[in-house]
Amino acid sequence: MSKLEDIVSLCKRRGFIFPGSDVYGGMAGTWDFGPLGVSLKRNIMQEWWSFWVDKRDDMYGVDAAIIMNPRTWRASGHVDTFNDPLVECKECHGRFRADKLVGGATESITTEAFLAAKVKCPTCGKENWSDVRKFNMMFETHVGAVSDETSIAYLRPETAQGIFTNFRNVVDTIYPDMPFGLAQQGKAFRNEISPRDFILRDRECSQMEIEYFVKPDEWEKAFEMMRVEHLKFLEKVIGLPAEMLHELDVSAEDRAHYSKKTIDIMFDYPNGEEELMGLAYRTDFDLGNIQRESGKSMEYRDKSTGEAFVPHVIEPSIGVERLVMAVLSAAYCEDEINGEKRTVLKLPENLAPYKFCVSPLLKNKPELVEKAREVYEKLKDKYTFVTWDDSGNIGKRYRKQDEIGTPKCVVVDFDSLEDDSVTVRDRDTTEQVRVKIAEL
Repeated sequence: MSKLEDIVSLCKRRGFIFPGSDVYGGMAGTWDFGPLGVSLKRNIMQEWWSFWVDKRDDMYGVDAAIIMNPRTWRASGHVDTFNDPLVECKECHGRFRADKLVGGATESITTEAFLAAKVKCPTCGKENWSDVRKFNMMFETHVGAVSDETSIAYLRPETAQGIFTNFRNVVDTIYPDMPFGLAQQGKAFRNEISPRDFILRDRECSQMEIEYFVKPDEWEKAFEMMRVEHLKFLEKVIGLPAEMLHELDVSAEDRAHYSKKTIDIMFDYPNGEEELMGLAYRTDFDLGNIQRESGKSMEYRDKSTGEAFVPHVIEPSIGVERLVMAVLSAAYCEDEINGEKRTVLKLPENLAPYKFCVSPLLKNKPELVEKAREVYEKLKDKYTFVTWDDSGNIGKRYRKQDEIGTPKCVVVDFDSLEDDSVTVRDRDTTEQVRVKIAEL
């Protein structure tokens, strides 16, 4: 099992992920994606969009505004219920999530249960705590020129409500057959009490969510379809090992306020088993609330029977950063090649930032560089995600490309000038074969 500190070190060293605002000392719970991290993240997001939207006839995309009318969050229940249990150490005034300090605790932990656990402050080691209180995680802001109670708005804590508020617009414009889904990718913001574990729990993240609208009596069939298809997506498309994925049927007291059934798909991260994504049956909670709050009908009229009803919803929700972290955790490994320790990211080829690295054997030989450039341009035109590397000796180039997950290294040598073939070296096996340039 990979160690969290090793993955964090590699990510910064190789340009995947940097601490947010690093030049100014950083900002807790924020992370910046570097050149390779952006490519990996976008590849993952594109695979999700291709699987769930582009290749299906029952799915459509939307892209809603981040700042929404604040009535959205009152109707959804977030103003009243989007809370984490907060405790404060009276000695050092450190603030923590109470449930994360007590093994096996849930978000509904009480003051009595917390104090009974005899927890010592992780910062100062004292045991002098405040009562557990609810802390709303939405970021509050103001819209317009005046900052008062009438201008309060929120950065969205989830992308789901942007889908629900556009349900009527979609039905009125394209009138899709039931069942159908609306998908969205975008930023979400949560004022986490104690962000931790690298990009697993941060204050700004990207989400990929679907709201799948169904007839009320058909939710179980749709729920099972989503469960099976998401495991297929995670294993077959994203390449996560099945043995590292686990399903958790969430108990009633731990489910979100809108959910009647939730299954969390857990993953074996370096720091232990953590939630990767959630699959929730939201009933008609959201559309029903919008209908009451707005006074506008959220009913769907069946095309064949004429029956009118407020659809129920199945929601799969994935945090992109958590999925990136899962991919990195599964791919990171260390081995030995000819007695030398090697770090390698065995990324699936469809996710790797680069598919090929092209190198001249020697960078001070113009004829090799020219030939290598020809090969590079050919591969770049065909595969797009191709990099060039002529720094250091060939062994160091291989090690660098292994660390960033490049599946194949292509080397142009003196024989290439005679027979129009190159050496192709495999990242995982380190085996090398000669291949005709025309066959690359």
